[in-house]
Amino acid sequence: MSEPTTARLAVQPAPGPHYLIRGASILGGAPEDLVVRDGIIASVGAAETAPQDQAPLETIDASGLIALPGMVDLHVHLREPGREDAETVETGSRAAAKGGFTAVHAMANSSPVADTAGVVEQVHRLGQQAGWTEVYPVGAITRGLQGKVLAELGAMAESSAQVRMFSDDGHCVTNAQLMRRAMEYVKTIDGFVAQHAQDADLTGWDTDHAAQMNEGKVSATLGLPGWPAVAEEAIIARDVLLADYVGARIHICHVSTKGSVEIIRWAKQRGIQVTAEVTPHHLLLTDELVRSYDPVYKVNPPLRTEADTQALREALAEGVIDVIGTDHAPHPEQAKECEWNQAAMGMTGLETALPAVQHAMINTGLIDWQRFAEITSTRPAEIYGHTHQGRPIAAGEPANIILVDADASTTIHPETHATKGRNSPFRGVELPGQVRHTFLGGVPVMLNSQLTGPRSAGGAA
Repeated sequence: MSEPTTARLAVQPAPGPHYLIRGASILGGAPEDLVVRDGIIASVGAAETAPQDQAPLETIDASGLIALPGMVDLHVHLREPGREDAETVETGSRAAAKGGFTAVHAMANSSPVADTAGVVEQVHRLGQQAGWTEVYPVGAITRGLQGKVLAELGAMAESSAQVRMFSDDGHCVTNAQLMRRAMEYVKTIDGFVAQHAQDADLTGWDTDHAAQMNEGKVSATLGLPGWPAVAEEAIIARDVLLADYVGARIHICHVSTKGSVEIIRWAKQRGIQVTAEVTPHHLLLTDELVRSYDPVYKVNPPLRTEADTQALREALAEGVIDVIGTDHAPHPEQAKECEWNQAAMGMTGLETALPAVQHAMINTGLIDWQRFAEITSTRPAEIYGHTHQGRPIAAGEPANIILVDADASTTIHPETHATKGRNSPFRGVELPGQVRHTFLGGVPVMLNSQLTGPRSAGGAA
């Protein structure tokens, strides 16, 4: 598919300090030494000897660790402005750094909504000030996420935030004519639309009978209103046809059903410009967990069946689904520790993404670490149009790098997470893999699994 090639707000390489990363396994291959100078990977292979006129190298022992490009998340909720009780750009950025993400894209459902140049510029500025990861605001498609009038798409694109991704995530753009106009307009500014695929008529959205979980055997047993798979699939089918008609790009958020996979496969075979993401929780968890009535498992789209989960894994391995998107959605404690029907939808995901995907995809033999780098870094960077993120670990490339201990295992304790949200569905679960070090533009924002300092402050070592 056609994708933008213009760099989006590239972070300039940072001056010193300089690092020798010794014995890292690049993408799971043979151990190599990496030298990082001034934000750039200076060499790969035998360690260089620093000339007398250059600063000495600080050594990091990466024996037994896998070197990967920093991960890129097209789908997070940082809540700020207006919902700082749930998350801030600062706390969400810290969570991203701990999880191995060197770039995240913040959805528009803040308060006020990110539907103007002023709000997206505020979010972008907060990300720069935080300095733990790159933060790119996603602009709303419609004003106030109301699905009635297009938002200030051009103004957001021309702002200092240079927005290129637009989404009403959390709400579906149900009006086909409005979606068509959005696609036509965004196409002219070298951007794309990301759709939250949910037919409101089929899910009772914003009614007293709104869907509470996946429609199926479990919902029938529990007596909870169901969210049928066709409510997602019908919108995806409509939107890929619209994208084909107007020659625009469409990105499908958090794909969750086997039927959606088949529609996306069909669209790609026809040459339609569609990309898709899947969350880690939809790769691992099923609606059987809802039998506990624990609101931590309440999410939109809902947890589906084992057959759906398996289809999603296979589609991700095959490339029908392009990327991992965490849909990181922190909530205040009171929004989750209540009755199921009253609970908010959403789960945290930034700090558990790598272990969850390793468990679901790598340890099952479906993919290797090279493919992992593609779905978590290279491909999302390509979709957005970054030229400095998702780059190979090679001499001359930006030093956005993570070092992962694939043999480690961690029992998830949300209280230890950097995010404000404690609503992790993996509480108490032992998962494989741990991010040990995160380099953002050559600056170590995390060393030995401990945050060290933001890039904006020079990264305290």
